Amino acid sequence: MQRSQKPRKLGRSWLPLWTIGIVLLIAAIILFAPPASLLGKCDAVGYAICHRIPERSFHLAGRQLPLCARCTGTYLGALIGFTTMWALGHRRASNLPPTKVIVLLVGFIGSMGVDGLNSYLSFFPNTPHLYEPGNLLRLITGTLNGLALSIIVLPVFNFTLWREVSPLRSIRNFRELAIAVALAAVMVLTVQAELDFLLYPLAILSILGVLFMLTAVNTMIILIVTRRENVAETWLDASLPLSLGLLTTLVEIAGMDLLRLALTQQLGLPF
Repeated sequence: MQRSQKPRKLGRSWLPLWTIGIVLLIAAIILFAPPASLLGKCDAVGYAICHRIPERSFHLAGRQLPLCARCTGTYLGALIGFTTMWALGHRRASNLPPTKVIVLLVGFIGSMGVDGLNSYLSFFPNTPHLYEPGNLLRLITGTLNGLALSIIVLPVFNFTLWREVSPLRSIRNFRELAIAVALAAVMVLTVQAELDFLLYPLAILSILGVLFMLTAVNTMIILIVTRRENVAETWLDASLPLSLGLLTTLVEIAGMDLLRLALTQQLGLPF
C-alpha cells in the first residue's frame, strides 16, 4: 500500500491522555460485571458472537468451549496468524501478500464458506449435501479462515494506525505461510484431542482472539470516522484509539448478549 500524501502528525492533542483512564475504567466495570467466573465471562463473549450449539462444539473436562468448533478455529487461527507475523518481524507490515498467496488465502476463506453451507444444509432432513459434516472439518476450515483474515487485516490495520510503517508484506511467500499453517495444524490437533487440562488455556486464547480481532477492526473504524488515521508514532499515541476500540468491542458484546437474551427468553426464539 502506498500513501498519496504525507500523513498528519498526531502529537498528544487528539484527546487528553487522561481519557484513556476513563475508557479503561468503563471497560473494567464491564469486565467485572456478572458472570463472576473466568469461564463464565468467556461464555458471555461466545454467547454474543456464536451459536454455541453443543453438538457442534468441543468439550473439555465435561464443559463446552466458549465457541463452537468453527468459531474456535477462526479466532485461534487469527491469533496464530498475528503471532506468526509478529515473530517474523512484520509487526508494522503495510502491504498485502503476493497475488499467488492471496489467491490461496481466498481459497482458505472459501473453504469455510463451502463447509459452512454444507453443514447448514444438514440441519434439514432429506436435504442433499456434499458430505457428512463434522467438528474436525469445522475446526480446520475455521482455522484456515482465521489465518487468512489475520494476514489480510494486519497490513490494513498498520496502514490505518501508524504514521511510519514498514514496506514489508504481512506474509512474503509460501514458506512463511507454511510456518503459520504448520502452527495452525498443531493447534487443530490439540483442540480436537479434547484434553481436559487445556480447558482454561483454549477457552481464554479463543476469546482473546475474538477481542483482538474485533478491537483491531473497531480501532480502524474509529480512526477513519474521526479522520485520525495513519498518525500514531508510538504505542503511547496508539493507546487511546486502541482503548476506544476495546471499549467499543466490549459494549458491542454486552449489547449482543442482552439482545440475544431478550430474543430467546422473552420471545422464545431458538438461538
